[in-house]
Amino acid sequence: GVGPRDASPDEGVVEDLPLIDEKAVEQLTEGLISHYLPDLQRSKSALQELTQNQVVLLETLEQEISKFRECNSILDINALFSEAKHYHNKLVSIRNEMMMLHEKTSKLKVSGRNI
Repeated sequence: GVGPRDASPDEGVVEDLPLIDEKAVEQLTEGLISHYLPDLQRSKSALQELTQNQVVLLETLEQEISKFRECNSILDINALFSEAKHYHNKLVSIRNEMMMLHEKTSKLKVSGRNI
């Protein structure tokens, strides 16, 4: 048979709960929302402004980085030109030395014939 132990433990609990007043819940909800909503909206607009400022800052940083890259490439080009000038000067001095050696050998050949 069915004894007292077989009864559901939740039986009778529903009857013990007080009746929920829907209007009171609605009013409490509205009160809670009206209390927190202005602060949340201010926080939202502050975060949006912060995000926009960050975007502007990032774009500015990217522009500055590209300027630095251009400066570095200009420095590289300047170094390349100074190196080219250095090697050009070396070539000119080698050419002059070869011309001088050529003159000396020509004179030696001429003087060797005269002997």
